[in-house]
Amino acid sequence: MMIGAFFDIDGTLYRNSLMIEHFKKLIKYEVIDEAIWHSHVKHTYEKWERRYGDFEDYLEELADIYVNELKGINKSHIAFIAHQVIRLNGEKVYKYTRDRIKWHHDQGHKVFFISGSPEFLVEKMAERYDVTQFRGSKYVLDENDNFTGEIVKMWDSFNKQRALDEFVDKFNIDLKNSYAYGDTSGDISMFKMVGNPIAMNPNRELYDFIKNDDELSKNTTIIIERKDIIYKVDSNVETLL
Repeated sequence: MMIGAFFDIDGTLYRNSLMIEHFKKLIKYEVIDEAIWHSHVKHTYEKWERRYGDFEDYLEELADIYVNELKGINKSHIAFIAHQVIRLNGEKVYKYTRDRIKWHHDQGHKVFFISGSPEFLVEKMAERYDVTQFRGSKYVLDENDNFTGEIVKMWDSFNKQRALDEFVDKFNIDLKNSYAYGDTSGDISMFKMVGNPIAMNPNRELYDFIKNDDELSKNTTIIIERKDIIYKVDSNVETLL
């Protein structure tokens, strides 16, 4: 049996959100009107930036607009801009998870990306890091390769588990000795399936779940990477907020 390493991308490997960066580039290339940002998203973003709001609220609001604005746009336009996003941002990652990907490759493990970001972005990130296979949120195309506005999401725990199950069956993965890396509650199902869950800069919801789950509290490694230092803590670490 093979050992697998299952990585979320946004907030776990990449230090931001690939979808957010793609959204910004769509505005730069005038695919999306800049007025959309100022009239709908800017206020929520500024609340989060000043730490009065929640990043997930900002991301959810932006995601709804992003999906709506992509409707009717041809895949070829999106693919070009997606390439620019990865070319400019593909190395803006956490050192810890980047090094872990290399370590897994060196050990001969199978490496997988399972991300809520659009599949056309996850695909290019997967190529950059030479992963075995990947899954991202699928943006449905019509017969002319234009986006329909429909998506098959991959950011929730249920769908991430389905993707992981597919990889386990296809590659004969030994889950007991495998690894999962994530940062939000959408990664809980992956954590509960493997013997070595690693929470990378976990948000409050994921941390609280780990702390209150006997199995995960015992098995999960919590990694905090800030500035030029990486901390390893356990689920009993004191939190101030």
